[in-house]
Amino acid sequence: MWPPASVRIIKIVLAFVLLFAVVLDHTLLVAADRTVATVVVKDALTSPNQAVTIEAKLIGKGLVASRALGGEPLDLLVDGKVVASAMTGGDGRAFLTYTPTAKGIKLVQVRVGQSPRVDSGEGQAHLAVWEKRQPILLIELVSLMEIQPPSRVPTIGLGSESGRKPMPEAADELEKLTRFYYGVIYVAPLPAGGDSFRVSSEVGEWLKLHKFPPGYVLPLSADMKGLGEKIDEFQEAGWKTVKIGIGRSKAFAEAFLQRRLDAIMVPEPSKGDVPRKAQVAKDWKDVRRKL
Repeated sequence: MWPPASVRIIKIVLAFVLLFAVVLDHTLLVAADRTVATVVVKDALTSPNQAVTIEAKLIGKGLVASRALGGEPLDLLVDGKVVASAMTGGDGRAFLTYTPTAKGIKLVQVRVGQSPRVDSGEGQAHLAVWEKRQPILLIELVSLMEIQPPSRVPTIGLGSESGRKPMPEAADELEKLTRFYYGVIYVAPLPAGGDSFRVSSEVGEWLKLHKFPPGYVLPLSADMKGLGEKIDEFQEAGWKTVKIGIGRSKAFAEAFLQRRLDAIMVPEPSKGDVPRKAQVAKDWKDVRRKL
């Protein structure tokens, strides 16, 4: 026979084991029901003490396909602190408003808030906070990449060529230009029907991988038809220092030249592809000399 005291201890231990098993089972059941999600965020541009809206999207990973998740909370973090919160709409998008005070390039995070349905997820993007008197370069993404055989490369765009190598010294020369003077907007090609969130994310990863200076990634139609309108929008919003475009395609250069702005093409294209009044540079060292 067990002593009465020992029996009581055994009963207490068994009770705790049973309680722990029930709690663990419930926790695993809840975790199994929670959706695994990804947060994607677009870069944003503003000036000090001016409110900016940062756009994020919450995507659930299903067994067959991904889907947008609506009605979920997202938090915007700057320097590790939550500065704004918003709920996602039916399309999975949320708009988070924030007013920065200091100029520079900030890496901001958007994460899933307190949700019983979605596992924690987080995405990052750059917030460019520039004075409106700061000179800004618009750079066509493909002008940073090595030229590949025509059969493998689309005329304009990153597309499936995200593994492409950068032009020699492009990152170093651009870093020198941005160190004390220029802000950079990277114009990334958006295929017809493409996802601007995905383009922003993939381009940001490519730029980081190859050590390009941080800037504002701007997805636009791959044929560059919307570039002229975007330049006009910048000018009307007070960004009068958007005056120089550096690209590879004729369409990119012409959008600037039609507005009597400067355009540099790199590397030097064939004669028929150089619009009148466009400057040409053989490489990125030559680009920096022309600026």
